[in-house]
Amino acid sequence: MATQNDTFLVAGCPFTPGGTYHPCVVVKWLVAATRVRVNGQPVVLRDSTGICQAADQAPQGPPNVIVTQVRVKGG
Repeated sequence: MATQNDTFLVAGCPFTPGGTYHPCVVVKWLVAATRVRVNGQPVVLRDSTGICQAADQAPQGPPNVIVTQVRVKGG
């Protein structure tokens, strides 16, 4: 389960060094679940909002999540 504080490496960023944009290196999650938590941290859902950041933390746009887990079961 991914939480809002988890950091993810970016693969396949279309931006190249130079010019206005920098290559994306991490995703920072801005809005995650409001009621579902793991170890006190909000979980990342399919509709969570994030921003890709370059190495200098310059924002590069929203992430495109390709694969998600559809269901989990808690106890």
